[in-house]
Amino acid sequence: MGKAPTHPSRPQKISGWGPPSRPKPSGIPSHASPIFYFQAEFVWHKLSADNMDPDFVERRRIGLENFLLRVASHPVLCHDKIFASFLNQENGWKDALNEAGLQVKTDSRLKSLSATFRVKNPDKRFTELKHYSDELQSVISHLLRVRARVADRLYGVYKVHGNYGRVFSEWSAIEKEMGDGLQSAGHHMDVYAASIDDILEEEEHYADQLKEYLFYAEALRAVCRKHELMQYDLEMSALDLASKKQQCEELATGTVRTFSLKGMTSKLFGQETPEQREAKMKLLEEQIEEGQEQVKVQNEESRCVAPGTDFRAPTGMSTHIIYINCVCRDFVQNAWLEIERFKDQKNRDLKEALINYAVMQISMCKKGIQVWTNAKECFSKM
Repeated sequence: MGKAPTHPSRPQKISGWGPPSRPKPSGIPSHASPIFYFQAEFVWHKLSADNMDPDFVERRRIGLENFLLRVASHPVLCHDKIFASFLNQENGWKDALNEAGLQVKTDSRLKSLSATFRVKNPDKRFTELKHYSDELQSVISHLLRVRARVADRLYGVYKVHGNYGRVFSEWSAIEKEMGDGLQSAGHHMDVYAASIDDILEEEEHYADQLKEYLFYAEALRAVCRKHELMQYDLEMSALDLASKKQQCEELATGTVRTFSLKGMTSKLFGQETPEQREAKMKLLEEQIEEGQEQVKVQNEESRCVAPGTDFRAPTGMSTHIIYINCVCRDFVQNAWLEIERFKDQKNRDLKEALINYAVMQISMCKKGIQVWTNAKECFSKM
């Protein structure tokens, strides 16, 4: 059975790698090499990596200005001394920042991860908030990647329209009656091809607004990590209290209730003398008193509870645990106020950015329609 004849007007595919060939004229033998054609590819890489580039500096300036406006609109941060120093001084604010020890107070990431995996009773609200911040950052990252791919494709489509302008201009040179119309249409195509630069610059403005919320999502995770560390300290303090209480009972009774190295040592080398037990009990009491004194100092510094508050702890609770409970409760209350404020601000910002982006896309399409309408009028006058 013979091979089916190929249609001369259909492009044939080449076996193996390589682009498809154009259809061969009937006069060219079948064994001749295919005619390769090239497709122009335009990719938008206008953003400069040079930190001295004027466009880069301008974008950073706008970003810093927006950040300062947000801080100034915050009811608490607007009264911060370091923030006021940054606005009023050119160099002194760095010294104030170092003296405040904010970098020293920042919890290490290793400790944060350790607290995350070792907290026994995490707060479900902060766990859900951390998951939400992860999902929000993931969604915005995907959205920005999609926008970048669309921008690259759109840039190529617009720039290829410049070929219309070149062809119409060359064509007008050989036409007498149609020359003016072709020349005008080519001019409109050139304007259309050049307009994409300003369009993508405007798009970057809306992309920067979305990028801000990548950092805000990270700030939400930092709040969750801070709460986990406080919860971890609270649980460790409770375990330490239980351990010291058990040690006091063991020293008072001279018996060990659970298996431990100390119990085995007592069985092998005999019980401790009353003087030794009394010295250890005195050491435990001194440690507890030192902890309570430290808590008082921390309480005066943080002002979590009004001075003079009566710390009469229930049975089995220490002043240190009460203090940590107080700090944790105060942190949760302030954190949720900030989170609610963040949610309201986020809804307004993202809604405004998406609406403005849609309006910009509509305006861009209208400009494209206007260009082709003008080109049609040029063709009609030929």
